[in-house]
Formats: sequence, structure tokens, C-alpha cells
Amino acid sequence: MNNWTDYIYFFFTGAALLLGVAGLFLIAVIPGIDRWNKRFFLNFFSVISLSSLFDFIEMILLSFPAMKAVICFILVLETLLLSLPLPMLTVFLLHCCGENIRSSKLFHTVLGLYAVFFVMVVSAPFISAFAYITPENQYYRGEWYPFMLFPMTATGIIDLAGIIHHRKLLSHKVFIGLLIALIPLTAAMLVQMFVDVYPFIDISLIISALTMYSLILSDQIEHNLRQQQEIAKQQISITTVEMRPHFIYNTLTSIYCLCNQDPEKARQVILDFMTYLRRNFNAIASSEPIPFSNELEHTRAYLAVEQAQYEGSLFVDYDTPHIWFRIPPLTLQPIVENAVKHGRDPYGGPLHVSIRTRKTNSGHEITVADDGRGFALTNDSEPHIALKNIRYRLEIMCGGKLTITSNDGRGTVVTVTIPDSAAK
Repeated sequence: MNNWTDYIYFFFTGAALLLGVAGLFLIAVIPGIDRWNKRFFLNFFSVISLSSLFDFIEMILLSFPAMKAVICFILVLETLLLSLPLPMLTVFLLHCCGENIRSSKLFHTVLGLYAVFFVMVVSAPFISAFAYITPENQYYRGEWYPFMLFPMTATGIIDLAGIIHHRKLLSHKVFIGLLIALIPLTAAMLVQMFVDVYPFIDISLIISALTMYSLILSDQIEHNLRQQQEIAKQQISITTVEMRPHFIYNTLTSIYCLCNQDPEKARQVILDFMTYLRRNFNAIASSEPIPFSNELEHTRAYLAVEQAQYEGSLFVDYDTPHIWFRIPPLTLQPIVENAVKHGRDPYGGPLHVSIRTRKTNSGHEITVADDGRGFALTNDSEPHIALKNIRYRLEIMCGGKLTITSNDGRGTVVTVTIPDSAAK
């Protein structure tokens, strides 16, 4: 290195190499991007890093006059590698648009331009009009040098036109990412035709590629989150469709018996059962939190039907002065149903269930307590699985929480808390 410009050139080439290695590291360790994109960016940054590495080696070898042939070989490889990201970006564009690469006119045009460029670069060491190295290892551009770079500059312009043409098929972030990757590179190639800015091409390409990668990674993560939310919604709809067949059968049987014994009571049970079914179907159709008053009406209807079937063995205490908030559908009713189903002892005394609500400093609280048999809080116990499903829906739909306190023979207390921000 003979002057300060050589030191600047050396510094920027080293910076480009470090950025390329950093890009490879980020792609290797950061999850959230699909397999095709991960493989593409690994190859993309590998090509850029190798180009910077060869540029670095070339600068070192320029101090050794006897290495002229090796320097020419490295220059050819370096130039071919540095231009390779342009056709790679064409492939990426077509992949994002869902277009068949083999039948794409854009790809065939870019491939033809790269073939012309390849022939000129390989022949450059033998044609001094393109470029030449003096016996003192000084690199000079010939008068035909701009023609050698023309195919790659044209490729950049064609790719930009392709991005704009296919913009409706691209997500906003992929569209912006491709523009960020291509505009600086194409501009640098255009300037390089007339002024030597070779290390700036390395750096602009790597910085653009890192920006492009971060945008596409963000787009992929958002896409994955949307998929997870959709799966969560489907799981929510599945877990809400829970209506015990034997409960319907027993209710209809009770109504049948009451028609002769107590027609008035039979009519009331039918009304309560109709209310229960209507609320159940409305809850299944709802994907958003509903007013607590609706859920309370649903629960009252359910308990009225159960009390008609188990007269004298089921008692309910309501203390619900606070009802002005919203909760996920099928939250309270399944909790109460779980208490009745698993708390009642056919050989013991009557079951007492209490339902209470209150306003807290941070939100709203619902408590369902019974004095039944209780159960062990194991993950495979039937009551715990039912409550676990409700807890899952609470967390997904409104950031709510569900806590359980239960012991064998000592009853169960289930507490639901809904934050203020989600209950409006």
C-alpha cells in the first residue's frame, strides 16, 4: 500500500468482509424464517463474503510482483462473485411472486446478460482494452471497461423494472426490501463504469442485503404469528364446542317425566333448556369476548335445568353485583358445569355452588366455589383438562387468568381475573 487511498480501500474491503460474516452469523442463529429464504440468504451472504475475501487477498498480493497470474485469476473470481447477487435477486423476486423460473422471460433475459458478462470478464486478462495489470502490479481499467460492466448494470435496471411490475404480488416489506437491495447496487454499478468505487459496491450490497434480510425476516415472523393466531382461533372454536351428550339426554328425559308429574315445571325446564341451547350456540359462533351478563344468563339457564333434575341436591348462591365487563364466550358456564359434574357426590349430601363477582383495582374477578368432592390437580385429570382449555382461551382472547384451588374432599375454588384493558 503506497498512499492513503490504498489504506481507505483496504479499510472498506475489510469492513465489507466483516459485515458479510456478520450477515452469515445472523442468518444462522436467528429463527423465524422459512427454509427457502434461509438457504437463499446463506448463499447470498456467502457469495458477498467470498467476493470481499478475494478483494482482500488481491490487495495483499499486489505487493508481490511475482504473483501477477494469481492476481488476475483472483480478480476474475472476485468480479464474477460480486455480480452474482443480481441474478440471485431475480430468482428471489420470481420465487416471491410464485412465478415458474424456467418459463420466466425475465430470468432468461438476466441469464443471457450474465452469460455475456461472464465471457467478457474471463477474457479480460487477455484483452487489455478491458483491463490490465502493469509489471509493477498496478491495476488499470481499459477503454472498453464500461462495456464489460454494462450487462450487470442492465440486469439491475431490468430487475428494478421487474419488481415494480410485480409489486402487487409482493408483500409491502418484501417490495421495500428488494428495492433497498437493488437501488444502491445498481447505482454503484453505474458509477463503477466510469469511476473506481469497487469497495463501495461491496459495502452497499452487504448493508442493503442486511436491511433486506431484516425486513423479510420481520415479514416472515408476522406471517408466522398470523398463522399461529389463526390456529389459536381454530383451537378456541374447537374447545368451545363442548356440550355433554348425556346432559341433553338426561334433560329431555326429565322433561318427558315432568310432562305428566308437573306440566308447569316441565314448561319452565323447557324454557331454561331453550335459553341454555341458544346461549350455547351463540357462544360457539362468537370469536370475540361477550358481555358477562350474557354468560351469566347462560349459566343460570344451565343451573336451572340441573336443579330440576337433581332437586334438593344442588343449591346455588349468586352474589354478582358487578356485571359490566366482557369475557370470552363459554367461560363461566363450563366452570360451573365442571363444578356440578365433578363436585356432586351421589352418596353424599347436597352440593352448594356459589358464584361471585367483584371489581378489583386492575380489573374484574369471578369466583366459582363449591363444597364438593374436589380433585387432585394433576395434568391428566378430567376436571383439570376442562379448566386448562378455559385458561387457554382466557389468555389468548383477553389476557385473562384462571387459578384453581382444590383438594380431595374439600371442594374447589376457581378464580377468573380479567384485566380492565380487555373487558371493555
